[in-house]
Amino acid sequence: MSHDLPLYQPAAVRAAGDSGGCGVVPARVGPEERHLARALLDRHGAVVLTGHDTTADALVVAAAHLLGGRLRELFPLRERPSRDAGPVHLHADSFDLVVDIGGVQRRWRDPDEDYVLVQCLRPAPRGGDSFAADACRFVDDLATTAPELHDFLTAADVDLYGAWAGLRGLPATPRVARHVEHTRAGRRIVRRTDGAVPLHRDPRADHVAAMLDRFTAAVHELEPALPRFRLDEGDILVLDNYRCWHGRDAHHGERLVRILTLRSTDAR
Repeated sequence: MSHDLPLYQPAAVRAAGDSGGCGVVPARVGPEERHLARALLDRHGAVVLTGHDTTADALVVAAAHLLGGRLRELFPLRERPSRDAGPVHLHADSFDLVVDIGGVQRRWRDPDEDYVLVQCLRPAPRGGDSFAADACRFVDDLATTAPELHDFLTAADVDLYGAWAGLRGLPATPRVARHVEHTRAGRRIVRRTDGAVPLHRDPRADHVAAMLDRFTAAVHELEPALPRFRLDEGDILVLDNYRCWHGRDAHHGERLVRILTLRSTDAR
């Protein structure tokens, strides 16, 4: 595999669709070429690692190999079974969840999980293909195609998880943030969560709610034109969760994935 292996579709192919050049097709890296995986992830925001066993420690080992000394915090592994399921829309993994274990509060999920690893344990017999988008490119395009939405995403504060305020373990304190922000290390964050709502008693609440609906519609409209790729058994999709959104198509039959989210040393 060459360091110049393109991650994105060729420009002529991108121009034929409506994805605006945001579509991502991760390079597939086998066990003998894993030294390239870190460079590809840093350069393009996504990579697929092939040839892994489906053991519970595969994701942890892969994260350690990829990030090395940049690895700061791992969150609990979680499995996602689905059967005859509808699509999962483009999103960035993040949540704000604290639990009590033996009288000690532990953070179970974090709003600033900056990398996510998804391993296919059992692919669906029909459907279930994955798709991904470069969210930074999407936002940059909005500056020209939808400047009002661009201004909202970059300048308006929202409550990121307010739609789920009744969930046990979710802190009562609103998580106030903008959809597009930067870390102290200079990394750009482009958030995508279904939990965002206007701040309590925000005088522009109606406008914020309308813009959130417009944002969701724009993301959903992007999805059909994105290129698809399939995860086979054992494949691990690794994403820069600040930069790339991901989703999957509807599927028939059973599908099972295991997910690991984490924070690196240059997370917010």
